[in-house]
Amino acid sequence: MTQLFRRRAALGVKLSLLGLLGLGTGIGVLLAWRTASYAPRFEPVGQPIPFSHKHHVGDDGIDCRYCHSTVETSAHAGLPSTRVCLGCHSQLYADQPILAPLRRSAATNEPIAWRRVHQLPDFVFFNHGVHVSKGVPCMECHGRVDQMPLTWREAPLLMQWCLDCHRNPAPHLHPPQDVVRMDLQPLPPAEGARLARLAGLADSRRMTDCSTCHR
Repeated sequence: MTQLFRRRAALGVKLSLLGLLGLGTGIGVLLAWRTASYAPRFEPVGQPIPFSHKHHVGDDGIDCRYCHSTVETSAHAGLPSTRVCLGCHSQLYADQPILAPLRRSAATNEPIAWRRVHQLPDFVFFNHGVHVSKGVPCMECHGRVDQMPLTWREAPLLMQWCLDCHRNPAPHLHPPQDVVRMDLQPLPPAEGARLARLAGLADSRRMTDCSTCHR
């Protein structure tokens, strides 16, 4: 009888340890998933090709929409295809070692595996096209990319940060035709309020509904 109880006790301990191990693993996976979108700010994200927004946007003046072609019409801004890159680099610096991944992509028809810099959790819905059409400049969320040799995440992208803008969008707005400019300065409050009314954003209640961002 004593041996039976000992065996049961040992089994119970083993099951408890396995349960704790599973719980710990589950919590670790959950935390990793929860925080994956919030990688350290201001730390450049490595890319297959060390693309410089500072050079392309700041020095050469290339419009954001040339590479991010669906930013005005889609939830996703879009990433540049090999064909888009070759629009310039089939002639410019075509044989440079730094562009070897681009040449390999063209030869194999495999897309370049660009890494996301601004990543939101799966439970958050964000639409680039809506924000652009309402007059939210790119730099409001992405910062001065024209000054970034390598791109990093500047905004916190946390819920409270988004809600601050949704509750009071006027200070963040500009005429929609100016949203890709990098040298924008805050508008006078009256002008921001006017743009908010024109964009249908004067009443913030709809923009702070849970279903607006969580669908």
